[in-house]
Amino acid sequence: MAYQAGGQRPAPRPVPDSPEAQAYLQDCGALMAALPFPSLVVDHRWDVVLANTAYQTLFRPVGPHPTAMPGDNFLRFVLFHPDAGAILGDHETSWCLPMLALFRTALERHAHDPVLQGIRQEIAQDPIMEAAFRQGLPHWMRAVGEEAVRHDGAVRPLLHPDPRRGATECRLLDETTPMLRDMGWTRLTLLLREPRRTTPPPRGRRRARSTAHLTVVPTPGS
Repeated sequence: MAYQAGGQRPAPRPVPDSPEAQAYLQDCGALMAALPFPSLVVDHRWDVVLANTAYQTLFRPVGPHPTAMPGDNFLRFVLFHPDAGAILGDHETSWCLPMLALFRTALERHAHDPVLQGIRQEIAQDPIMEAAFRQGLPHWMRAVGEEAVRHDGAVRPLLHPDPRRGATECRLLDETTPMLRDMGWTRLTLLLREPRRTTPPPRGRRRARSTAHLTVVPTPGS
């Protein structure tokens, strides 16, 4: 398990100790293991409780990091790991801003959670990310609306390490069962799509220039 903010080991995740709950989690893990698509279960901190082999394969190329490995905390991976952009396409707009919006909601619901407060402190230590969180994020959330804090159904770009997929997309599916929800956990599956096929623009027509957006995190190597 990875270290959390401040370099401290996290407390063990609370796992229901009833035989029924334990058996349910084992069956949930068996179901996820049979899926060809990346699937994971996270708690309200985005700590990864369960993850299948397809999820591990997707993020296998990322290098080590003391606090932001994808198998430990997905939120921290998206925000802080320098290799995140090598897997998560359009990293800042399609992944960082939505995750910052979800983090903001989690922080409002669990204001005294020490792990979430630790992530907030780490954001504050990065002037660019702090500006994105305090200034850029509210504008973006007003422009996007409710979709900013809803991951179910979102389609986001991926750069899959398997060359047969390469640049592709995934649709996020929230498959949380009532029992998982009662435990405070969420199950997400990244439904991989066919590789993207790019087509050149018609002759005589220029590509539309993309609108610049606030940089959320430094790119790898910066």
